[in-house]
Amino acid sequence: MAKGATNAALFSPSVLDSFELTETVTSGGFAPHSLIHSFIHTCTAFLKFVSMIPAVILQQTGLHPTAAVPVSGGDINQCWRLEVNGGPVFLKFNQAAPFPGMLQQEAAGLNQLRKGLAVVPQVLQYGEADQWQYLFLSWIAQEPSGPRFWEAAGRALAELHRCSAPAFGQMPDNYIGRLPQRNPDHPDWPSFYAQVRILPLVGQLVEQGALDASALRQAEQCCNRLPHLFPEEPPALLHGDLWSGNICCTTGQQPALFDPAVYYGHREMDLGMTLLFGGFHSRFYDAYAECYPPEKNWRRRLPLTQLYPLVVHACLFGGHYITEVRSILRKEG
Repeated sequence: MAKGATNAALFSPSVLDSFELTETVTSGGFAPHSLIHSFIHTCTAFLKFVSMIPAVILQQTGLHPTAAVPVSGGDINQCWRLEVNGGPVFLKFNQAAPFPGMLQQEAAGLNQLRKGLAVVPQVLQYGEADQWQYLFLSWIAQEPSGPRFWEAAGRALAELHRCSAPAFGQMPDNYIGRLPQRNPDHPDWPSFYAQVRILPLVGQLVEQGALDASALRQAEQCCNRLPHLFPEEPPALLHGDLWSGNICCTTGQQPALFDPAVYYGHREMDLGMTLLFGGFHSRFYDAYAECYPPEKNWRRRLPLTQLYPLVVHACLFGGHYITEVRSILRKEG
């Protein structure tokens, strides 16, 4: 069924039963006008929102939501909070053809994040229905963050980074934003970062005309220096896209992580990403360092650890990200 088609069967008896009119019926047998108006308005709003969810997704999953509210989900997915018999759930969906396997790999990434201490949404169901791919997750309730949250978040990330693997990469290919992200196995971090992360994307920007050929030469020179710049460490399980939009404070000041781009890499990559768009609270970095002290001078390597997410943003959005990539390549190349 085409996107936006209304499925009248979704307006099930369980939905109608949720509107209690019987106790306010007048002696004449009619509900007050204001109550009828409210009932009709609520039904209309419900049908309007549910009709925006491809009916084939709900048919395939067998869900009959009693409420549907759109929530923010970025520029790729449509995201909804649905009320079902078991409580609220989170739904995201998109067109499957442009982003094959995206939500399946997101589900796999969330399950990897469960190896740490953070709260992670439970994967309830994922799949494809006609041209759509979808992912149902448990709903994460949010509350205002305080110092205890940031300390717990620092400890949680440190614990995640202690999860290791025999090689760098070590994950099926996935996505960072809407950009495909390859994760082949490499024996060392410098070769992985150069050959899998930096050089292919800088080359792509050169082919697109966003950067000139000198940028690729500078990137190659920078990558040749990586073995002397990064301290040797075991592969760490990374969130992969850890900015403030992908972490929140949930019940009891516990950190919740979501929207991962997981792989095994150098743990300074996650730390660098947290500082790319303003940074986290100082308690986060203090708690992380208490649990798993970073190598000295890790902040001096921020231009290197932030180069990959900046190149990703340059490929996706262009604009000032191109300027920032060019600046780092000139300094580090």
